[in-house]
Amino acid sequence: MLNEEDFKGYRGIAKSVLKQMNARVWSDVEISSTRGIFRGIILPRAETLDDKFIVMKLRNGYNVGIKADSITKIKEFDYKKANYQIPEKEFPYDPKKPKVTLLGTGGTIASRLDYRTGAVIPAFSPGELYGSCPELADICNLDTKKLFGVFSENMGPEQYKELSKAIDDEIKKGVQGVIIGHGTDTMHHTAAALSFMIQNSPVPIVLVGSQRSSDRPSSDAAYNLIHAAKTAAYCDIAEVMVCMFGPTSDIYGLLHRGTRVRKMHSSYRSTFRTIGDIPLAKVEDDRFIYLRQDYKRRRTDTNLNLLPFFEEKVAIIYYYPNMQPDIIYSLIDNDYKGIIIAGTGLGHVNKPLYNPLRKAVENGIQVYMTVQTLWGYVHMYVYETGRDLLNLGIVPLENMLPEVAYIKLGWALGYKSNPEEVKELMLSSISGEITPREQLNGYIILQGGLPEVEKFLNHNIL
Repeated sequence: MLNEEDFKGYRGIAKSVLKQMNARVWSDVEISSTRGIFRGIILPRAETLDDKFIVMKLRNGYNVGIKADSITKIKEFDYKKANYQIPEKEFPYDPKKPKVTLLGTGGTIASRLDYRTGAVIPAFSPGELYGSCPELADICNLDTKKLFGVFSENMGPEQYKELSKAIDDEIKKGVQGVIIGHGTDTMHHTAAALSFMIQNSPVPIVLVGSQRSSDRPSSDAAYNLIHAAKTAAYCDIAEVMVCMFGPTSDIYGLLHRGTRVRKMHSSYRSTFRTIGDIPLAKVEDDRFIYLRQDYKRRRTDTNLNLLPFFEEKVAIIYYYPNMQPDIIYSLIDNDYKGIIIAGTGLGHVNKPLYNPLRKAVENGIQVYMTVQTLWGYVHMYVYETGRDLLNLGIVPLENMLPEVAYIKLGWALGYKSNPEEVKELMLSSISGEITPREQLNGYIILQGGLPEVEKFLNHNIL
């Protein structure tokens, strides 16, 4: 006799179909529908979703929703209620292995699925991570501390400052490296913030996340976490880095400098790219391949410069055709202290913005120009528009990425009150955010089918 627990989360037409065909949640079934035949396990339905679909986990590990009114037959083969809790095992300690701390901010490095709500619940304790990814015990002695439980879009100055202080605490305790578990959407913003707030670190500081949660067969979580742990424990690069997939397949990871990296695709596992430069290193199963030598080396001391400052009244403006002056005036009226412009081309905006920008500068607001092309430099002497903007007091920022410039200006205005000191900081390359030139291979856009791209790929450079 079926009861309500057998239809967990289902209602309306979907529940009626399950009742009619004597099927229940957690059954191993074959569902025949007008769209085909599907074999797998019926999963609970998230309570917040509609009543039109029955959800299955297919044998290949992926979930699929089947429209209830298209189902003609359900045949049950077996029933076993699943337990999706990640097993927790005691993380083994080996005195010969390096000590690494993982600080959590809310990213789903390891996770299980809550089928009541459909949400992914992060697993975080050392035991949970060991149960999810036992390879970690072969790399290091891992400790974990959960600082926040927020989506990455909710990370901001308050979290940046607290995170930098927590990293400082761990390094002073003598750990060989620090990992930050982070959501991918704003990971590059946090990487930039930590690059300015923590200077001269003696050990690697590695931000890592996953594009696909751990309950999915194509998850990149374990692979990224293993590479991040190896980097924190053994890599010679003592900088703030982002460690994520290199190519889309499970071949190697890349270490990106925290001030030159950007998320470039909404769903690819290889979403993070170094912009206008090349990555610091590749991480393979048994080695690091250093792609450049101008990095800061690991040291054995525990000293660093902790500068946890941030002025929140800073804005980034992406210029678009016909942008109206009231946008700039609103920033002036709301007492903003700094503005980053992502201009077109070599660093341009339209003439209607000249007067409000002049007023902003006259009111003591620091205004800087970057380029929204991402690759390339600001060159404001080339055209009349650029020269006009220079005369208004707008300062070009070479090839600094717009988001990095926004983070850096917030940090600089929080750190220094003197305008000339702030400007000096902004025009100095503190953590590789400005480069003297672009690498010849720092700008590669893979447009499929073009002969030069096919030749590039066939030589196995990627």
